Amino acid sequence: SNESGGVKLSLNRWFYDERWSRNRCITCMDWSPQYPELLVASYNNNEDSPHDPDGVALVWNTKFKKDTPEYIFHCQSPVMSATFARFHPNLIIGGTYSGQIVLWDNRSQKRTPVQRSPLSAAAHTHPVYCMKVVGTQNAHNLISVSTDGKMCSWSLDMLSQPQEAMELQHKQSRSVAVTSLAFPAGDVNNFVVGSEEGAVYTACRHGSKAGILDAYEGHQGPVTGVGTHTCSGPIDFSHLFITSSIDWTVKLWSVKETKALYSFEDNGEYVYDVAWSPLHPALFTAVDGSGRIDIWNLNQDTEVPIATTVVEGAPALNRVSWGHTGQQITVGDDMGKIWIYDVGEVM
Repeated sequence: SNESGGVKLSLNRWFYDERWSRNRCITCMDWSPQYPELLVASYNNNEDSPHDPDGVALVWNTKFKKDTPEYIFHCQSPVMSATFARFHPNLIIGGTYSGQIVLWDNRSQKRTPVQRSPLSAAAHTHPVYCMKVVGTQNAHNLISVSTDGKMCSWSLDMLSQPQEAMELQHKQSRSVAVTSLAFPAGDVNNFVVGSEEGAVYTACRHGSKAGILDAYEGHQGPVTGVGTHTCSGPIDFSHLFITSSIDWTVKLWSVKETKALYSFEDNGEYVYDVAWSPLHPALFTAVDGSGRIDIWNLNQDTEVPIATTVVEGAPALNRVSWGHTGQQITVGDDMGKIWIYDVGEVM
């Protein structure tokens, strides 16, 4: 592990299940809001096992040293996104390649969904890479977006049809092929999406201007990750967001400017995901196709990361997520392994 600027990355453990995660790319990871030791990961299909379910979601428990998942869920289509259903501790939601939204319940005896959305024009019929539960205990919805630009808002009691649906279109013409989505902390109305053509857009759900607001151009290839700022500090950074792309860059933006504030160009590979630290307002992490995990500090150096490490075997890293405390980074690779790194103290 590499040290500089007071940050150290050291491997804590990994999660891998020979039966359920082998040869499956990790498509999404989410930490439970209720049980901070639980991590859900969704997995793409394993082409070597055509008889196994195409879609898998595994819940891992970081508290125990055991090597097997706490819960195993599956469905008929590759799972492209997964999230714990905030305010419903037993429910896990999956967004699939077919467009179906599926709901698993860990109290149920079965590993298949207890509820699913219809594959009809009322709901999604294209891949769902983006999902987020927003709102409060008494008023919350699941927001989902598919690659044809359709955004749906759901009540978790009823996946038979969305409560609201809208088309995300730029200048009322082209549908936006949405690949990533982020809501600023505590916001239920405004959000940022990344697209297949490389543009990033701000948008809102309600009001006279509902839909796409502004386009942020700069990436030369599909946007793989978007991170809105999560943690509050003495300076308000809530207007900042970061994006990653297969153009080998990470870019820093402000919602107030349609041109990037900065482009981080230290990678020689596709950058697949980015995430802000929940603890330190200036820190973020990025992962790439060569197995590299980088930590950047906006207050220190924008030319090179303040810490970097390469995962054993240099697998392509598809997803990255911080634990709730900001003291661990979790990365998911394209072979089915999840790696958990401790982030040493920032001086």
